[in-house]
Amino acid sequence: MQSNGGLTDARAFHGKDSILSGPAGGIVGMVRASQLAGFERVIGFDMGGTSTDVSHFSGEFERVFETQVAGVRMRAPMMSIHTVAAGGGSILHFDGSRYRVGPDSAGANPGPASYRRGGPLAVTDCNVMLGKIQPAHFPKLFGEDGRQALDVDAVRAQFAAMAARIGDATGTTPAPEAVAEGFIQIAVGNMANAIKQISVQRGHDVTDYALTSFGGAGGQHACLVADALGIKTVFIHSLAGVLSAYGMGLADQTAMREAAVEARLADIAQDALERELDTLGEGVRQELLAQGVAAERIRLIRRVHLRYEGTDSAIIVLFDQPERMQQQFEAAYKKRFSFLMPGKALVVEALSVEAIGASNAPKETVPEQMARAGGLAPRERVRMFGAGTWHDTALYARGDLRIGDIIKGPAIIAEENATTVIEAGWQAQVTPHNHLVLTRVEALPQRRAIGTTADPVMLEIFNNLFMSIAEQMGLRLQNTAYSVNIKERLDFSCAIFDADGNLIANAPHMPVHLGSMGESIKTVMLANAGAMRPGDVFMLNDPYHGGTHLPDVTVISPVFDEAGERILFYVGSRGHHADIGGTTPGSMPPDSTRIDEEGVLIDNFKLVDGSDGRLRDEEARALLTGARHPTRNPDQNMADLRAQVAANQKGVDELRKMVAHFGLGVVQAYMGHVQDNAEEAVRRVISALHDGVFALDIDNGARIEVAIRVDRARRSAQIDFTGTSAQLPNNFNAPSAVCMAAVLYVFRTLVDDDIPLNAGCLKPLEVIIPPGSMLNPHYPASVVSGNVETSTCITNALYGALGVMAA
Repeated sequence: MQSNGGLTDARAFHGKDSILSGPAGGIVGMVRASQLAGFERVIGFDMGGTSTDVSHFSGEFERVFETQVAGVRMRAPMMSIHTVAAGGGSILHFDGSRYRVGPDSAGANPGPASYRRGGPLAVTDCNVMLGKIQPAHFPKLFGEDGRQALDVDAVRAQFAAMAARIGDATGTTPAPEAVAEGFIQIAVGNMANAIKQISVQRGHDVTDYALTSFGGAGGQHACLVADALGIKTVFIHSLAGVLSAYGMGLADQTAMREAAVEARLADIAQDALERELDTLGEGVRQELLAQGVAAERIRLIRRVHLRYEGTDSAIIVLFDQPERMQQQFEAAYKKRFSFLMPGKALVVEALSVEAIGASNAPKETVPEQMARAGGLAPRERVRMFGAGTWHDTALYARGDLRIGDIIKGPAIIAEENATTVIEAGWQAQVTPHNHLVLTRVEALPQRRAIGTTADPVMLEIFNNLFMSIAEQMGLRLQNTAYSVNIKERLDFSCAIFDADGNLIANAPHMPVHLGSMGESIKTVMLANAGAMRPGDVFMLNDPYHGGTHLPDVTVISPVFDEAGERILFYVGSRGHHADIGGTTPGSMPPDSTRIDEEGVLIDNFKLVDGSDGRLRDEEARALLTGARHPTRNPDQNMADLRAQVAANQKGVDELRKMVAHFGLGVVQAYMGHVQDNAEEAVRRVISALHDGVFALDIDNGARIEVAIRVDRARRSAQIDFTGTSAQLPNNFNAPSAVCMAAVLYVFRTLVDDDIPLNAGCLKPLEVIIPPGSMLNPHYPASVVSGNVETSTCITNALYGALGVMAA
């Protein structure tokens, strides 16, 4: 089995093609089984012991031709699979404030606590505690002799101990089963966010899809994951627990070859492309023939990898006449990126041919079922905890089910290789092929009722939700941006802020942007107090008011309440524009001494007028082209600004959905709680630090001095840059926002924990940056090198003062 989803002869097998062969088999099995059941648009949900693999299918297998696995960059065709560290063995943690699931795993040895090998509490143990896994109906493979049942007593004892620790830390008295359910909620949220990355964030409406669940742990969580995504149908094959192995048996034999071209489509003769494709095709055809595949079972698919000249984003289309290939390319490109580049030439990056030897696996048949005396009856009734309460639950044996049977939740279906949990509000029906189709038959409540007091479970859920919104904004920006800088170099950041302009979540894009956008938000708030309207969008790059350097343009959108009267939140996106003017192309002049030599200075410009929703294109172009050293490509600037507006709108929409689901009071409360959590994490680190000073001399004769004074009693620190060189006549000045970003970055790296990056991290820190110094320059100081060179020097000086690493 190969990572691309096809089989090959052992003699033609290469290690690089096997990295994701197991999950690829699962996708093949998932697609073939789903199609047999009549589902053509499916989300694959493969949950095993250490991780969960998710995938998307809507008519054809999705492949990537270049990817990174375990930090190694590989160029080989692979199924498009997204993996998240949430499996049955994912270890449960409580850090004193919030629950955490994974990413570390108990593995198979020692395994979860229930495995009788002294392991830690893990996700599987949650389901044992909740009664969703019944040891009497689970394989007896545990203990020293490998013949004992799951240890439910050990699980209960460890959850009782954890509940006591949580109670001591929070002043509450959580029941052990409530603790277990809280961890399940977090695991489900992590898996749902992973599915959003391969579906919703790419423009697919998953509410119209079926969730095909497989893997040993998939059926235990399928209904909950579907609910988190708004999916109303779940499909579970009769061999769901071993579907990856089953899928390998269904896979076709394949061979693929590729040849680089790197020439303009308009400059290549059609017959030259055909000759090269014929050569590749004959090669892969002979490869399959040599593996014993009959000639009549082989078909060839010829593809062309096209991209716009000057970009790296290739789109794969079927070989055809040039005009038809261009149509295919433009349709796919516009769907993915939301725009076209009519003035750009199309480049043939490569040609590829895939030979497919159709599988001769027998068609799936329905096993004969013995007649059953009477109706379906459960093997027993058990207690199962769900939605905050215990339920009297019917437990069925999978072998007792017959075609047409309907089971209403809550219920459990136990079988030899998996357990399926039918949650309340769902029902399962056995299909004519003896598979299960689960359907939500009761509507979910529109709003979830939770309190505003910090809850350890909801704290982690909101941490993840806020970060997910920022990441979705980033993907929207990447997909819709025009310039290579943003689309392919990924030089951008997206973030959400509370009503006071405090950072709530900043997706981990560019370190120098971290924490520096807040001052830009507050600049816009102050300059437009009482004058902002719903739909208004502002932009600025002013390095003296929260900017970093002029190419980094920040676009800011207020989020109003439904009445359009009160600002609830802000969202912002900062992108490095390829050119913003200045004396040299790219706006990074090495010899600048004044800010106007580095490009167009933008301070609080209204980009979109909310009164009519109009992008102020003409006015923006006048600003960009009217400076002393104007921008060289205003069309590109405007295209990227439109992408930033679109990214912000994604954030606005997602925040409104969150308010509709949880209520405004809850969302605002948890915006405060996540900051408190980050603040506490930094304070814990500060208590272990010592006073320190450091002076770093730069090659140009400037000096950065920093003194760190730790107050252990208050668990706070003062970071004082007094003594640093005065404002420089060259461009090595760094705006104060860059200095603050460096401080935030350094203290965040000291926290050996997965905490959110937000304004709370800075609350224990008093930062003194002398005005008029090279780290807090006045207009019209040049700053372009400060963002890329001086920022690194600040970081080194801070580490040196802290004594945590060589500087």
